[in-house]
Amino acid sequence: MVCRRLIANSGTYFNRRESEAQVKFFVAIAGNIGVGKSTLTDRLSARLDWKPYYEDVVDNPYLSDFYGDMERWSFHSQVFFLARRLRHHHQLLNHNTSVVQDRTIYEDAEVFAENLYRQGTLVERDYRTYRDMYEALIQYLPPPDLVIYLKSSVDTLKQRIRLRGRDYERGIETTYLERLNHIYNDWIDSLTLCPVLTLPADDLDFVQHNDHLDLIEARVVDRLRGKEEVVFD
Repeated sequence: MVCRRLIANSGTYFNRRESEAQVKFFVAIAGNIGVGKSTLTDRLSARLDWKPYYEDVVDNPYLSDFYGDMERWSFHSQVFFLARRLRHHHQLLNHNTSVVQDRTIYEDAEVFAENLYRQGTLVERDYRTYRDMYEALIQYLPPPDLVIYLKSSVDTLKQRIRLRGRDYERGIETTYLERLNHIYNDWIDSLTLCPVLTLPADDLDFVQHNDHLDLIEARVVDRLRGKEEVVFD
C-alpha cells in the first residue's frame, strides 16, 4: 500500500534521505505519443533515486492482428493492455521505494480506448464492457500521488517521433495525434483522482538542458510537499 503522507510545507528541503525514511511516493507521467514520457521517467527517477517503471507494449500478442483488423481485435488488445497495466500498477504500489511510472492505467481507457470508440473501431457493446471492467478495477487502485502531464503541440510530437526513428511509428497520421491531444486535454481537465502538474513540453528540453530538468524536479518536489502554485517563468 502506498503511503499518502505528504511532507508539510516547511523549511525542510525534500531530499533522498527524507523520501526513504518518511514517505513513499508514486508519480506517474502521462502524455501523447512521442512527447518524452520514457525519457522524463528515466531522468527524473535518476535525479530522485526512485524506481522507474516503463511502458511495455511489444509483448502484446494481439498487436499484429489489431493492425490487420482493428474493429475485430481492438477489444482483445485493450483488455490485454488493461490486464498488463493493472499488474504493473500493483507491482509499483508494493515496491519498497518511491516510483516513477511511464504512462498510467488511466490513459489506456480514458484516451486510447476512448479514441478507438470515437472513430468507430471499438464498437458500442465492446466499449461498454471494457469500461465496466475498467471502472470496477480502478475503484480498488490507490491513485498516484501526482500525475505529470507533458502537454505538447502536434508539431513537436511529429518532430520527436521523427527523431527517435521507430519504424512502426512512421505511419502515424497528424489527424490521429490531433485527436489524441484533444482527448488527453479533456481527460486532464476532468481528472480529480490526484493532483496534476502540467508541463509545457514544447518549451522544455530536459535532455539537452539540465536547467530545464532542474526546474521540473523543483516543481515536482514542490507539489509533493503540498505547494499548489506552479509558475513557469
